[in-house]
Amino acid sequence: MKTRVVVIGAGIGGLTSAALLAARGADVTVLEKESWVGGKARRVIVDGAEIDGGPTVFTYRQVFDEVFAACGARLEDHVSITRADVIARHAWDASGHLDLHADRKRSIAAVDAFAGAETAEGYRSFTAEAKRIFDVLEDPFLRGDKASTPLPMIWRMGPWRIGDAMAMRPFDGMWKALGGHFTDPRLQQLFGRYATYCGSSPFAAPATLMLIAHVEAQGVWLIEGGIHALAKAIAGLAQQHGARVRTEAPVAEVLTANGRASGVRLASGGVIPADIIICNGDPGALAAGHLGDAAIRAVPAIPPAKRSLSALVWYAHAVTEGFDLTHHNVFFSRDYAREFREIGEGRAPSEPTVYVCAMDRGASDRAARPSGLRERLQIIVNAPANGDVHHYTTEERARCTHAMIATLKRCGLELEEAMPHQLMTPQDWERLFPATGGALYGRASHGWAASFQRQGPKTRLPGLYCTGGATHPAAGVPMAALSGQLAARVIAKDRALTKPSRPVATAGGMSTRSATTGSTG
Repeated sequence: MKTRVVVIGAGIGGLTSAALLAARGADVTVLEKESWVGGKARRVIVDGAEIDGGPTVFTYRQVFDEVFAACGARLEDHVSITRADVIARHAWDASGHLDLHADRKRSIAAVDAFAGAETAEGYRSFTAEAKRIFDVLEDPFLRGDKASTPLPMIWRMGPWRIGDAMAMRPFDGMWKALGGHFTDPRLQQLFGRYATYCGSSPFAAPATLMLIAHVEAQGVWLIEGGIHALAKAIAGLAQQHGARVRTEAPVAEVLTANGRASGVRLASGGVIPADIIICNGDPGALAAGHLGDAAIRAVPAIPPAKRSLSALVWYAHAVTEGFDLTHHNVFFSRDYAREFREIGEGRAPSEPTVYVCAMDRGASDRAARPSGLRERLQIIVNAPANGDVHHYTTEERARCTHAMIATLKRCGLELEEAMPHQLMTPQDWERLFPATGGALYGRASHGWAASFQRQGPKTRLPGLYCTGGATHPAAGVPMAALSGQLAARVIAKDRALTKPSRPVATAGGMSTRSATTGSTG
């Protein structure tokens, strides 16, 4: 008899687990409460234009190559993907900008031209250290089993590699470590920003997170249709192996029998029996009782003080002038410490750092630019995860928009007035992802032990597992996929699922229409 698997939530982690387990012969059903697959990786309609509604940066491609290969497919046969020449464009004022490139030599030359030979040498030493940290951690941590302390991970590495273990710099702060490479505060700020990729402050995160810069330097890829297209492709992969993917099918309760998970009750009242249940959502929703009383004690609750960052996100369709945008752009505040201090105090930053994804700008830094036409933009500002306790009034939303526009204007980018847009606040994220306060990355990676406190695939309730960007190993699109791989591997071992199945064509069963929004002022 096939192992019956129910996946609650169709985010990247859950879809990855579903595809891999279906390919191993399990009977898989994915249940998604929204009308789309992808979780945060959705599409939003503003002014008639489809805009990426979630993550926009795609790195660590080999993880997805492995997922598709394990299912007898190739990533490039399911999505249109191009490597970007420019990783990102960075600006601090209107006097110029700094590009980081897919070609390391071009990046070194760009840093030299922007900030001088000493800073370029600091960039060389920084990238070398970031690579070493990544090389040390990739197998035992990023791809390894969940450990509650560093000791099992160090044991897997081998006691003779204690030098490598210390090279991870778990007890050093990221901001201070960056100061050892860069005397120019702009470069310290640029690479400190990588802590925000997992929802953390560069002033509280460990130096270990410098590895994120290496992951990005290995390649940033642009997918036609955005990360949502990738999610749809993974869902399709699962369906080809017989999985059923149901949208608009919210789960009300995890059911138990004989001390283990036994199925789920839908909000509509229906019951689906299961041998294995995978929760692809923030574990906080389990602990808060959003999936019934039986699952409350399955995972520990995340205290609000331990939450990752949330975000203010504008989905805009606008004419831009002045600054020469590429696909990924960052406009920095003048006082980074004050910015994160304000967030730590529960306030939106008064002068924020602003990320702009210009979706209609191509992979090449020589690509044609839209002229006089509206283009699709996703604009992000870090914010506190207080969406469950703080109401964002019309006045506060307008104030946040004004602060964002002021940063862009100071750096030379003009947005058309009264541009069609929708603004998502932490309060809106809390509505989409309950029990999080709007935290978009699970637990913040603050302090040396934080990464080991993330929820792993196994829970205290037998038969119930977790996956997704809020679980081990970390937040982000490739890390969510790694969590999906880990959950599938642990479940396959627990259930002795060893024989891959042959692909089976199925007739759809998935709704993927975009989340439709109106324009707001």
